Formats: sequence, C-alpha cells, structure tokens
Amino acid sequence: MSNTIEYAKVFQTELDKQVTEGSTSGWMENNAAQVIYNGGNEIKMPKMTLKGLAKYDRNDGYVNGAITYSYETMTMSQDRGRRFRIDALDVDESGFSLAAANVAAEFQRTEVIPEIDAYRYSKLADAASVTETYTPAKDSVLSTLISQISAVREAVGGDGELVVTIARSVYDMLMLSSEVTHSIDTGTFAQGNLDFNVKTICGAALIPVPSSRMMSSYTFSDTDGFEAAEDAVQINWIICPKDAPVAVSKTDNIKIITPEQNQFADAWDIDYRKYHDLFIPETRKAAIAVCKAG
Repeated sequence: MSNTIEYAKVFQTELDKQVTEGSTSGWMENNAAQVIYNGGNEIKMPKMTLKGLAKYDRNDGYVNGAITYSYETMTMSQDRGRRFRIDALDVDESGFSLAAANVAAEFQRTEVIPEIDAYRYSKLADAASVTETYTPAKDSVLSTLISQISAVREAVGGDGELVVTIARSVYDMLMLSSEVTHSIDTGTFAQGNLDFNVKTICGAALIPVPSSRMMSSYTFSDTDGFEAAEDAVQINWIICPKDAPVAVSKTDNIKIITPEQNQFADAWDIDYRKYHDLFIPETRKAAIAVCKAG
C-alpha cells in the first residue's frame, strides 16, 4: 500500500509526543532538547567542560581557559517492542489508519507509559545521593517533606526549579494534613508543549504518581510487561532539580505490513519498537534525594 510509509511516519511522531505529554515523567524529556538521535538505540549527548576563575594579572591580563564542547555517544538500555495484528476482515484499507492509531495509542497509554514511568523513577531514586526512610503520617508528612526540600536546596546552592515526584497515596495524605493549607500554593509546570497547573510547596512542583510506578526496583519481562521486584520498596517521593534527569524515549521506525505482503496471515501487522533510558550527569546526583517507606 502506497500510504504505509506516510502512516508510519505520522504514527512515530505522534507516539513520541504522547509519551512526552502523557507520562508523569514527561518533564524529564525537556532536558533532551540538544540530544542527537539518528535511529537505533544510540544517542549523542552534549558534554561541556569549563575551567574555573583565575587571578587577573595587570601585566599579563587574563589566564586562558579552554572550553571543551563535545558529544558523547550513549546507549539506551531499554529496547522494547511488540507486534500487533489486525485481521483483514476487521478493517479495509480506508479504515486501517484509524484502527491502527487507536490500537497504538491505547497500548502506549495502558502499557508503555506506566513502564517508562516506573523505570525512570526507580533509576532516579537509585542515583540519589541522599536516601531517607519514613513511614508517612498525616501529622508529620508536611514537615518531613519540607525538611528534605530544604536539604536539596542547600545542595543545589540556589533557587533553581525543583520537582517533587510523590506517590499518589502519600500525596493524598499530604492534602489532608491540617497544616497543608498554609504551605501549599498553585503554579504552572511545563511538560513538552503543554502547561499544567500543579500544587507547589516551598517553590517545588508536586507531581503525584500512581504508587505502583514508585517502587525502588522492577523486573522487566522478556514477554509481557513489567512488575515490581520481590525486594522492591515503596518510594514516598523523589526530590531533584528539574534539569537534572535527561530522559530519552524514541519510537523506532514503525513497520506496517499489508495483508497482501503478509506471508503468515491475512492481516495487517504493525511492528512497534521503543527505545528509552534515563541519564543523570554525575555532577547532578548530589542534588537528588529520595524518601522510601520505612
């Protein structure tokens, strides 16, 4: 079919956009704007090295300081995929585009996005330089959270934008705290091309996340999705600068096989492949804190 290539290009662009705007961790992809991707599981990430200040000499003037700007090749460790089959009797050529788009979008919403979120949060928590354990309680959750936000601000050394990704169960408890009305504000939070109204505390955006996606470790099946690892611990929240995690997710070239080309069935086959990973620069790990259930 002459339109399969055009369909594939549209699907690829729209599916990547859906992950960025539909996942709770989509804000992490804002930091990947300068990443170069040419297909496959490799990306090129910009890397800059600078020299610190030096003494100015009245005779010799300035001390030279070279700027090293290069690209480092990184490999995305998550290589996931699935083949979908739509029987030719269910849709004709005119209805294929809509059917395929609905299948792919629903698959991403129910399966792909939860898995990507879970992977990112578990990896971000593992990279944290500060780890605390705490059993959430309504009379102490606010003060505990504010204390850890303050510690991260000290590590950051400024008033940069912070993000608190918080398990939904803990977030709901926080909203019920008798003290919360004195400390919670509302702000605007950018994610992809969208702006969201979110709750903020001490200037940090609160992003509630389904508790099932906030575990310390997961097992990613070779055949069917993912699940929390046997030794996984519930994460209460993760605090980090918004520009610290660099998340990349790419839908690789989607293949569409028509019923006429299909050698195995009288059906449309759609081959979906997703590469993704999360990268945290070593210099930013000191500004990441995680609180796990005690």
